[in-house]
Amino acid sequence: MSDAAALMDRMYRHQRHIYDLSRKYYLIGRDEAIARLDARPGDCVLEIGCGTGRNLIRAARAYPEARFCGLDVSREMLDTAEAAIRRAGLAGRIAVAQADATAFDPNPLFGRDAFDRVMISYALSMIPPWREALARALDVVAPGGALHVVDFGDCAGLPGPFKTTLRRWLAAFDVTPRDDLGEALAALADARGLSAATQDWRRGYATLAVARRAA
Repeated sequence: MSDAAALMDRMYRHQRHIYDLSRKYYLIGRDEAIARLDARPGDCVLEIGCGTGRNLIRAARAYPEARFCGLDVSREMLDTAEAAIRRAGLAGRIAVAQADATAFDPNPLFGRDAFDRVMISYALSMIPPWREALARALDVVAPGGALHVVDFGDCAGLPGPFKTTLRRWLAAFDVTPRDDLGEALAALADARGLSAATQDWRRGYATLAVARRAA
């Protein structure tokens, strides 16, 4: 975890202070993914790559009878998240911890082995071994639970010049859209006995995907 953590800490040491303000206009679909969580009273929700805690706070407010956990490889981002969670008065319902998305053990981190809902929001496009992270997320979905993913899509329904400009700009921040996210999720989910579905969002700007485990 040390190399990945050091890289993310260098990247976000200063960006974390303006991250949410600067990302609100182009990380499209995050709130839709939260709405689709449909967390029930007593459920426990895990966000992988929780960053500043923005999604955890919104989800905790949307589902006041659920509990929330978040993990991120960057200690710098978690410092921001913990401060935001305290300011929101949600420290009693949201716990965060530092961990690698590809190889975490949730039990020592959060005292449980599986979660009713798991969410990954615009993190897979920043994780080089993203399939490993996706596989690990599926492994911690509880019976009757679901994994929800939102990330950059293939922009198939948008003008070519827009896609080219967006991809070049994202590359400057070490962000790589995963054009085969749907296929990878379907294969990994099927191998684990989960069903999966993927939806293009805003003409392919974003991808919204869900994998469900039977009860």
